[in-house]
Amino acid sequence: MATTALTGTTIQQTINDNDIVLVDFWAEWCGPCKRFGPVFETSSEQHPDVVHAKVDTDAEQELAAELNISSIPTLMAFREGVLVFSQAGALPGPALEQVLQGVKELDMDDVRAQIAAARPGAQS
Repeated sequence: MATTALTGTTIQQTINDNDIVLVDFWAEWCGPCKRFGPVFETSSEQHPDVVHAKVDTDAEQELAAELNISSIPTLMAFREGVLVFSQAGALPGPALEQVLQGVKELDMDDVRAQIAAARPGAQS
């Protein structure tokens, strides 16, 4: 599966409509982004069940600011609409695979319970 380009108008729908979405925030001028690109593309071919999406931070500056992207590349992983991973820096293939496996193995009922417990006013 090829990567999908996301914009401010398409990102939320993509996240909501798919079980797992990996998003690579990048820019054309960014050397580490260019090195990470082929790693991300290979992962998209190995995991057709996962949406691999890219956001060009130059073209989508408002979206990048909204998501607090302060350095690139930044990788975000969403599972069932919930942000479960965010890290700046280019990952080597094995590390990306490890992140992806971790996301796939998450117990989302437990994740949602932790989020609910962390909300202000939540009872302990």
